[in-house]
Amino acid sequence: MKKTAVFDIDGTIFRSSLLIETVEALLSARLFPESAREEFAGEFEKWLTRKGDYESYIGAVIEVFMKYIKGVAYAEFMDAVEKMMEQEKDKVYVYTRDLLKELKKKDYFLLAISQSPKSIVDKFCKNLGFDKAYGRIYELGPQNRFTGNVTDVHLIENKANIVRRAVEKEGLTLADSYGIGDTESDISFLELVEHPI
Repeated sequence: MKKTAVFDIDGTIFRSSLLIETVEALLSARLFPESAREEFAGEFEKWLTRKGDYESYIGAVIEVFMKYIKGVAYAEFMDAVEKMMEQEKDKVYVYTRDLLKELKKKDYFLLAISQSPKSIVDKFCKNLGFDKAYGRIYELGPQNRFTGNVTDVHLIENKANIVRRAVEKEGLTLADSYGIGDTESDISFLELVEHPI
């Protein structure tokens, strides 16, 4: 049985949020209206000046994404994501990047969990050598356009459930396991591992 290392992505490895950068890319590609930026600009300014918190800011970004993703063609979405990823892929924290490499050399099964869209998480994690990545799955309609719905929300919202599922599915062990996260939503999986960071 392979040992397990679980990494949160946004703010833990990636020095931003994949969702925030994706929204910016969709705005630049004019797939979202420019006026959408105003819907989270106030929360961004409050967070930046330490008059508000990150949860309120990211919550506003999520609302914008959910509001405007409906009807966007998957191919156009991925074109914008490809361009964003090319610019942002190396913006990682040294500590977690190096820990990831070290655990890979020790033959750990590297598992990534993010609340960002899975298609983006997969692309980001592939470059870093992860074995498996979980993210939010946004439903596509019959014309390959986003419906605005998220599937399996009950699973992705509890990261501990994802870890348990991966351990069972992949035949892994939590003995001598690592978990690395940066927010309250990571506590559930950090409590499962032997070496929480």
